[in-house]
Amino acid sequence: MRKESVKVLVIDDDPKVPWILSEGLGENYRVISARNGVEGIQMVTKEKPELVLLDIKMPGLSGMEVLDKVKTIDGNLDVIMLSGHGDTQNVVESIRRGASEFINKPFNIEEVEIHIRTALEKNRLKKEVTRLKSKLEAKSAYDTLIGDSPQMLAVKNVIEQVADSELTVLILGESGTGKEIVARMLHALSTRGQKPFTKVNCAAIPRELLEAELFGYEKGAFTGAVKNKPGRFEIASTGTIFLDEIGDMPLELQSKLLQVLEQNEFVRVGGIQTVRVDVRIVCATNKNVEEALQKRIIREDLFYRLNEITIQLPPLREKSEDIPLLVDHFLQRYRILYERDFLGLSPEALKALKEYSWPGNVRQLENLIKQIVVRNDESMVFELSERIATEISSGGPEPPSSRAEGELSLKRRISALVTQEEKKVISEALRRTNWNRRKAAKLLEISYRSLLYKIKDYGIVS
Repeated sequence: MRKESVKVLVIDDDPKVPWILSEGLGENYRVISARNGVEGIQMVTKEKPELVLLDIKMPGLSGMEVLDKVKTIDGNLDVIMLSGHGDTQNVVESIRRGASEFINKPFNIEEVEIHIRTALEKNRLKKEVTRLKSKLEAKSAYDTLIGDSPQMLAVKNVIEQVADSELTVLILGESGTGKEIVARMLHALSTRGQKPFTKVNCAAIPRELLEAELFGYEKGAFTGAVKNKPGRFEIASTGTIFLDEIGDMPLELQSKLLQVLEQNEFVRVGGIQTVRVDVRIVCATNKNVEEALQKRIIREDLFYRLNEITIQLPPLREKSEDIPLLVDHFLQRYRILYERDFLGLSPEALKALKEYSWPGNVRQLENLIKQIVVRNDESMVFELSERIATEISSGGPEPPSSRAEGELSLKRRISALVTQEEKKVISEALRRTNWNRRKAAKLLEISYRSLLYKIKDYGIVS
């Protein structure tokens, strides 16, 4: 961008200030002005300046109020406050609220220009860092979708084709197949990669709260609504919103979502004003879509609007050739995370993993590898072998001889007894400390992180 093209907005009720700045900066910058806060806010939206010079004390909307509004419109826009003598407290407060710098009145043009150049250069460097970080995150997201089976190569190909478009994407697949990873890849590889990525699990939020969570609410909309609150769509504006388990969204909310898809606007709960957003929508569901349409769980018009691009993730049992790659990936991750020296799985263990049906898909495999690394013991893999034998049999009970052999495995029995006793001791420590996990970890003489892992691993609940 050439220096002459930089647009600077001056918001000051004193007409002499923008005139002085325009005369002094005119050769290098395009100076536009507003006489009050309301006009200034409108010009920020309309003119999209690269920098704002804002007076702290103005009639009507104060400089602080204007600063808050400007930062809501564009959090990355640099705002330099113009302060009269004796405004130290206001200056400190404005910096806390997001102002880049402040300039005392009266000022000289050379000082103003130095401040402007400094702020713009900082902003340029910040954007460059964000861009590089976004590229790294995109590569990281891409690397987390492990697999080179034909099914996964096809999925990656579709992601690369549609990531940098504005098309709405519907991701289908069983639980644990990696739908969120795909959504994050679509975001990271798009031009919105530097903007917010917001996830909403429609199944995890109570039906009566989901509308307020998605679309926000106005003060007084319901009991407890003591102030205005933006929803997830507003937070995600300019970025991507990922609506997980879209099949669990109530039908009445699906119609409101359809309005956002078609018109990019909605009304907050209890509000009357239309809120416009610029957001890309990615959805996912583990439901059988045809069945959900027949049962009217998903609106037909919404489905066809969401279904601009569909990505179907295969279950792990249909791409067993990817299991060795996934195992290596998870082994490396958890060896580093838990500082373990576990070297790897034996060929027999790997064979057992490839033959198992994996009802929990990649998530189940990841959890198993995590346990193996932490315990430094692959014996639990062979429990899968016993399940496999049951699965491929006629469906009847496991043969007594096989069961007896399993029961006589000393290593497995000791491991089971240790696990049972460890769970009992941890539960007792949590009970004694009234579920204060830090105190419980100290009582057990283990690290806080280890305790959190064991609570999750053993499914211990209060």
